Amino acid sequence: MKVLSIQSHVAYGHVGNSSAVFPMQRLGVEVWPVHTVQFSNHTGYGQWRGRVFDGPAVEEVVQGVAERGALKECNAVLSGYMGSADIGTAILRAVAAVRAANNEALYCCDPVIGDTYSGVYVRPGIADFMRSQAVPAADILTPNQFELDLISGRPSETLEAAKAAAASVQALGPRVLLVTSLVTAETPADCIDMMAAEGGSFWRVRTPRLDLKAVSGAGDAVAALYLVHYLRTRSAALALGMAAASIHGLLRRTAEAGSEELLTVAAQEEFVAPSAAFPVEIV
Repeated sequence: MKVLSIQSHVAYGHVGNSSAVFPMQRLGVEVWPVHTVQFSNHTGYGQWRGRVFDGPAVEEVVQGVAERGALKECNAVLSGYMGSADIGTAILRAVAAVRAANNEALYCCDPVIGDTYSGVYVRPGIADFMRSQAVPAADILTPNQFELDLISGRPSETLEAAKAAAASVQALGPRVLLVTSLVTAETPADCIDMMAAEGGSFWRVRTPRLDLKAVSGAGDAVAALYLVHYLRTRSAALALGMAAASIHGLLRRTAEAGSEELLTVAAQEEFVAPSAAFPVEIV
């Protein structure tokens, strides 16, 4: 299996490609990472060094991969944070090139826009680009709850409301939807949910809430894990259970260590043999 992953990259810590690539590789996937930025660390620290690449720079790298005749072997494209609209355009052109070479390839889009705690944190215009262009192009979409509400234009305060919001987003294009963190009126205070949707059916997995410092990159990791498991099983429900087990294991190990960065390398066995499993229920 081969995945083209177009995301940000940091030298220190684990966000973007630095969070997504290794879990996929640990699962036996050949990953072709294309970086949209190269920073020393994620911007949550308040200080960082490095450079942002533009759309043409991303397209040039993808073109080089295409010139090796490799795109026909690509099973999926994975994208995350888009720093600008021209990066988004470059990603969608890469998706089109991969699909032209292999019409069975999938596009998994993590529509990074913001979260409940900070609100929208992407540049002006990115949220509109996501909804109008990236979301319709995606086969698999992996929003958090804040992004689900924003893209759908609906609140998801109850399970039924979350299902309605998910269905309205699927109507825009993606046939598979993963809500990577979901808290509704039905969610116990000491738990957090994830929900997947496919073909008019919905599944939920519930995991214990962890005493975790604010860490970045978990969404990037879970999108990558979900994509790999979906490619292998072609089941939204099975992929949900596998991805939830692994991400919970990673976050639990990180919480136990009191780390401010994901322990992506130290907890790598959680990707291939999670230490705990959680039931997936149809809802």
